[in-house]
Amino acid sequence: MSISEQAAGIGALADPTRRALYEHVIAQPDAVTRESAADAVEVPVHVARFQLDRLVELGLLDVEFRRLTGRSGPGAGRPAKLYRRAAQTIAVSLPPRHFDLAGHLLARAIERSADGTPIDAALRDVARTEGDAYGARIRADPAPVPADDRPDEHLELDRMRHALAGQGYEPRSVDDAVVLANCPFHDLARAHTDLICGMNHAYVSGVAEGLGCRHVEARLDPAAARCCVVISAGNPEHPAGTLNP
Repeated sequence: MSISEQAAGIGALADPTRRALYEHVIAQPDAVTRESAADAVEVPVHVARFQLDRLVELGLLDVEFRRLTGRSGPGAGRPAKLYRRAAQTIAVSLPPRHFDLAGHLLARAIERSADGTPIDAALRDVARTEGDAYGARIRADPAPVPADDRPDEHLELDRMRHALAGQGYEPRSVDDAVVLANCPFHDLARAHTDLICGMNHAYVSGVAEGLGCRHVEARLDPAAARCCVVISAGNPEHPAGTLNP
């Protein structure tokens, strides 16, 4: 979901009727009918139906259909429409944070380190693999960045900017480089700088590889008030992901 869609979902709960219906649904051990929800919050059934369906549209509730009598076959009646908490997570963070991605990478690194690999090396390895997979998915998208007659490295910087914008890095073009105005792992990076910056660098390098960008390099270049990684036009003889000397 985009940030606007997530914000709309959360904002919907500002309405007291929607909030009451949502809180009733998620408090139940099983999915509920609109009639029971209407009774619980003391609103007409048609109001509950409208508001519950709106919560479904916004991604806050899921729907299932089930016969409540337990009967089946002819004469068993139509299945009832039931509401339950949505399986997906909705969270809005400004600026964007992706601690779920960091948690996933750290968990995979812990699993990898069971064979004796140092945790920092394991984390860089899994981060690069995940970044590569993400870049490959973006690359498969039909023409996300139109080609033109600019040099290869400029086209690849555009592709990197497009891909990393989708992960909350807030990329900015500065001369022949892309700087990342936001670190999606900011709080973790402040507390565990070497570990998380190494992970971040490996992830961005993997994105470059997955995108097929061979004329740019991701390098560690820490500075205040931005991400520690900068992407710049690089020597094609060196792979993406080269560290600063």
